[in-house]
Amino acid sequence: MAKAKKSGSDTPSPDTAGGASSVSFWKTKSLEEMNAREWESLCDGCGRCCLLKLQDEDTEKIYFTDIACDLFDPNTCRCKDYKNRQAQVSDCVRLTPHEVRTLTWLPPTCAYRLIAEGKDLMDWHPLISQDPLSVQKAGVSVHGRVKAFEKQVPFEDVIDYIVSWPGKIPKSAKPASASKAKSKKASMAKLKK
Repeated sequence: MAKAKKSGSDTPSPDTAGGASSVSFWKTKSLEEMNAREWESLCDGCGRCCLLKLQDEDTEKIYFTDIACDLFDPNTCRCKDYKNRQAQVSDCVRLTPHEVRTLTWLPPTCAYRLIAEGKDLMDWHPLISQDPLSVQKAGVSVHGRVKAFEKQVPFEDVIDYIVSWPGKIPKSAKPASASKAKSKKASMAKLKK
């Protein structure tokens, strides 16, 4: 397996993160139309893109690991040196609208991916919840789930760290509309009995 590139996802460190310039801008603007502040605010700080990924050279399938980039801060789920990350980590991918539309390994919870696919943000996204910890509370964050850092694991052992959870949406993070639809369906089923 070859190593897939990591993404810094243009994830700002907490001190550079700012609120969006307008409410619900992600509903009215394409990724290309967003200003820098709006773009940066889309990152929910989950840290999933900062996990090491492997790509099978034959099938091109991507495998996530629970190994984080050496610049990843597991307490904040942000980059320790966001501004200089690409100079320090040669395979760190800087997300752009083009990259978002072509990368196959962005997590299904990623706001950039959701917007590119014409979907709305999840209810737990900080732009909606107004709570920076909502990502962690929803079980989307890698907080507490990183087992090692890249420099700590010899390449031949990386395969032992493959996990599936970063490529899935946690049940606790499903959109509220999906939960309401299931609840309504269950209520209707009870009525038929």
